[in-house]
Amino acid sequence: MSDEMCKKDIRGLLKTFGVMADEAIVGHIAKNPNVDLLNFKVTLEDITDYKDPNTEKLSLEITKSINCK
Repeated sequence: MSDEMCKKDIRGLLKTFGVMADEAIVGHIAKNPNVDLLNFKVTLEDITDYKDPNTEKLSLEITKSINCK
């Protein structure tokens, strides 16, 4: 896979996640109007089945508070 195709796939993944996460969070806030602060953790988990068991898998975790008021 070319570098450009790889970057396009990464952007597509992140765009899809961003749109879906935005819709889910906005909907959650609408269902819970009395919540002032939400605390989220987003985890990126590499689920690739690598042939070499010694291959280090990608792992990323981000935590963020969202002020709803």
